[in-house]
Amino acid sequence: MSNRTRWVSAALGVAVMAGAGAAAAQTQSWNFDVFLDDAPIGHHHYILRNSVDGGTERELKIEARFNVKFLFINAYRYVHDASERWRGNCLSALTARTDDNGSKSEVDTEQQAERLTAVSSTTSTTVAGASRAREPVNGCLMSFAYWNPEMLRQTRLLNSQTGKVEKVTITALGEEKINVRGTPTTATRYRVSGAKHPIDLWYGADRAWLALQSTLDGGRRLRYQLR
Repeated sequence: MSNRTRWVSAALGVAVMAGAGAAAAQTQSWNFDVFLDDAPIGHHHYILRNSVDGGTERELKIEARFNVKFLFINAYRYVHDASERWRGNCLSALTARTDDNGSKSEVDTEQQAERLTAVSSTTSTTVAGASRAREPVNGCLMSFAYWNPEMLRQTRLLNSQTGKVEKVTITALGEEKINVRGTPTTATRYRVSGAKHPIDLWYGADRAWLALQSTLDGGRRLRYQLR
């Protein structure tokens, strides 16, 4: 694997650990353009459907499409689709499929009583064979659900690409002005630490998720910008 491929893979791993606060509307959507430094590389879309009868059930659909070019050649391609079901602020089911430049992974969950088990499998074009793993978790669990500000209170999160539960530390860094759809906006910045590359998030006064940024190896910057 080349150095270029390594940092692109790291960038996409940061991005997927991604899913503006859950409101009362029946359907909500968030569409982010994704940049590597200042170059557009694709999009990350979220559609949240709340329970029609006012209950706590919710369903989230996630689609990510990234294509990194080098000297006009498609050097890296990434496809991620996921479906999450939520009961309140607890993940109740997950199905995710990822093609990370030829390395394919699948994650599904099984639930019995209060235990949620993530079942993951991975195949690679560069490594022969496939790997499979099961990770049981007791109690309420969230994915890297940036769309839900309750995530900021968590100390462990499920990675929907790997099926692994990751320990995290989330710290508030204070308020600052950022540009949101061409308008200067006051937002609170948080940092998610625990993965290889810390992830910075910005939320508005209404606790809506506004932006994401992570600094990668070599100082390259991955950035999410709301359309």
